[in-house]
Amino acid sequence: MAASSNSSLSGSSVSSDAEEYQPPIWKSYLYQLQQEAPRPKRIICPREVENRPKYYGREFHGIISREQADALLGGVEGAYILRESQRQPGCYTLALRFGNQTLNYRLFYDGKHFVGEKRFESIHDLVTDGLITLYIETKASEYISKMTTNPIYEHIGYATLLREKVSRRLSRSKNESRKTSVTSEEHTTVEKWPLMRHLCGFRRGHHVGNQISSLVRRAALTQSDTHFNYEKTHNFKVHTFRGPHWCEYCANFMWGLIAQGVRCSDCGLNVHKQCSKHVPNDCQPDLKRIKKVYCCDLTTLVKAHNTQRPMVVDICIREIEARGLKSEGLYRVSGFTEHIEDVKMAFDRDGEKADISASIYPDINIIAGALKLYFRDLPIPVITYDTYSKFIEAAKIANADERLEAVHEVLMLLPPAHYETLRYLMIHLKKVTINEKDNFMNAENLGIVFGPTLMRSPEDSTLTTLHDMRYQKLIVQILIENEDVLF
Repeated sequence: MAASSNSSLSGSSVSSDAEEYQPPIWKSYLYQLQQEAPRPKRIICPREVENRPKYYGREFHGIISREQADALLGGVEGAYILRESQRQPGCYTLALRFGNQTLNYRLFYDGKHFVGEKRFESIHDLVTDGLITLYIETKASEYISKMTTNPIYEHIGYATLLREKVSRRLSRSKNESRKTSVTSEEHTTVEKWPLMRHLCGFRRGHHVGNQISSLVRRAALTQSDTHFNYEKTHNFKVHTFRGPHWCEYCANFMWGLIAQGVRCSDCGLNVHKQCSKHVPNDCQPDLKRIKKVYCCDLTTLVKAHNTQRPMVVDICIREIEARGLKSEGLYRVSGFTEHIEDVKMAFDRDGEKADISASIYPDINIIAGALKLYFRDLPIPVITYDTYSKFIEAAKIANADERLEAVHEVLMLLPPAHYETLRYLMIHLKKVTINEKDNFMNAENLGIVFGPTLMRSPEDSTLTTLHDMRYQKLIVQILIENEDVLF
């Protein structure tokens, strides 16, 4: 297969960060093939066809056979007509000449024209895109199959910019992290260690080593620099690019008229659909693309803001602990819905600068309600759909020690940002229970409130939800009562 051209056609800038590395250039071979692809040639019907669908033009020839269609196309590459099926009246076919043969495609219309997944405003665009795809896949099938074998991702474009961004963040935070004292309840491995040994002490012997290791890893996570390197998958969605675009993974041209590839809606990375399967889970969301705080994926939000936990959680908990721990019915008593929505809008509009002080919202139940609403609005709950059934099964274990062990094992399966958020919340809720004589909220009461808030069944079934409620409550109760051991 022909080698890629030496001319850069995308206009994208190429970084030369890597030492002793000759930066690759955008590969133009597939672009050249798109330019060479046959152009559509509409064969117009010389007569007025009765019952012609209003969304078809003069290329529609009515009810004719395949043989008649083939004759009308005259062996001209790119020539096409539309016809109604003789065998199935009301069904329509695109007859297209390509590669010295006539290809027949079942044609559909639902407001746009399509023969496969892609939908087009006009038949002309559909045929143009089809000819490009047919030509490139015919001429470069082997080349396309090998596109992902020698990626430029680590040396150019997104990955390089990401490394530079991370490097700047780490250098800025280096002095800050040195100045930050290690607090006893959030960051100290030494004080947690006896509790880790206590947790592992009652476990079956063959599990002890792995459990200690996992706990040490989690403890180390909380002591990392102020850059929180949570892994995040890219949020790829099919995208139509206006003008020529090149894949930021393999450097090849993204061919076609529409839906040429996928774009990460969180960071803006553009790649071929087939290349997206090979891109590492290194998405670094761009704040310009994150339009809101509530209803945003938890890991996406913390990576966009470079925080350990969602800022909503930190700010609300700080405010509640400053003036509300002794408030009767904390988290059970509801604040005014309108005021809670005001707090939500303030976070969506102002982010970490949102003012939720007592001078604006004197009722602490409004802040507590806004925190609960944040958790309820998460597209993936803090206790994720993937781990939900495992937590429910753990809650059903009768023996208390075995149940605690099972809960801990499932906690280890949570994504790091979810784990850290849950850990921080449980530390807070433990403080709430310490003030039980004033606020009348013990671990069981908080479990009733936070069970369905933090856990949602992946099955959208009212019966399942009702059946699982007592186990949801029990899981949160266990997490609160044993937060010093489990986390």
